[in-house]
Amino acid sequence: MAIMQSTKHATGEELGASLTKLPATLSSRRPASQQSRFGMLTTFESDRVEVLSIGEAMVLVAPQQLSRLASAPICTLTAAGAESNVAKVVASLGHTAAWFSAVGDDPFGHLILADLEGVGVDTGTVVVSVEHRTGLYAKDPDPSGSRVYYYRDGSAASHLRPQDLPKLAGQPRVVHTSGIMAALSETCDDLITSVVTDRIYGDALVSFDVNFRSQLWQSSEVASARILKLAVASDVVFVGLDEAEELWGTRTVDEVRELMPGVSRLVVKDGARDAIEFGRGSRTVERAAGVSVVDLVGAGDAFAGGWLSAWLAGRDASHRLRLGHLMASRVLHTTGDYAPPPNRDEIDSALTAWPPNESREGPYAVSADRTAHG
Repeated sequence: MAIMQSTKHATGEELGASLTKLPATLSSRRPASQQSRFGMLTTFESDRVEVLSIGEAMVLVAPQQLSRLASAPICTLTAAGAESNVAKVVASLGHTAAWFSAVGDDPFGHLILADLEGVGVDTGTVVVSVEHRTGLYAKDPDPSGSRVYYYRDGSAASHLRPQDLPKLAGQPRVVHTSGIMAALSETCDDLITSVVTDRIYGDALVSFDVNFRSQLWQSSEVASARILKLAVASDVVFVGLDEAEELWGTRTVDEVRELMPGVSRLVVKDGARDAIEFGRGSRTVERAAGVSVVDLVGAGDAFAGGWLSAWLAGRDASHRLRLGHLMASRVLHTTGDYAPPPNRDEIDSALTAWPPNESREGPYAVSADRTAHG
């Protein structure tokens, strides 16, 4: 089995001239005298960042062509991770995004940094550890549901602590993270508490993707209680209806809302069917586009990135859900965890037409809407 490194993504032409020009890297790593125990940049020097995404990225080993892993003649190495995927989507849609985590001072860590920087994500605060390695995982693609094999125990990111969080010269508009980070270690869980519950980044919108990974948790009971506590403390929550049922036994989107009544924006994704955004007293439904699925992994991250991009642009709930669906559909066509967006004209055209959708926006308690989509 041959291994190929792949870090090239969208070019300016592929994104289209009408997209906002991506910013150059916003900061750089400091000299050793100004670094922490890991060699990290402790102060983020720009106040222009719109989204700070926090979580582990790893190197993904996946077949170059659509085939099972064991029979793949060639595999590629790419950067992948839920929170870094979100940062890449946000940056590729023309916003300023930074990613905070830790990687090893090894070829895999450097591959991850180059990959994110290549699509305009700032990595200036990332911890580069000489003591701990970069995590890896392998994907075995299957249209009915890929299997993922993790090699992340003791990774650099799992050693992060609350005091390692970067200090920002200016507050980001959004801080995004997920339930994965809370499961990596006790210190990572403490770090996420600082972000989500203690609001170390002040008035920044806290965006939380449930991202339940059963193999990372001690038990389903521990995961259920901890993830729910983080979710209800967040401003925006993304959750799949299937994972909500697995975690909390909620069978309908309305039951999920009843579990988190105080969350300002709750987005429940019902697989290939639709996505529902609950606001304070309102509910908006958008059907997903019908696409042929190559692989499911990474689609949820792309959805979150698209939704956040639309929120940053001040768009309404219908637009937010549609852009989320559009970005997710791009990833569903690939074996990787990230796919660059179409150009801005194509995005506008797709979101304006959106043939499979009839958005419905109105009071949370409308019975017909509850019956059709609950």
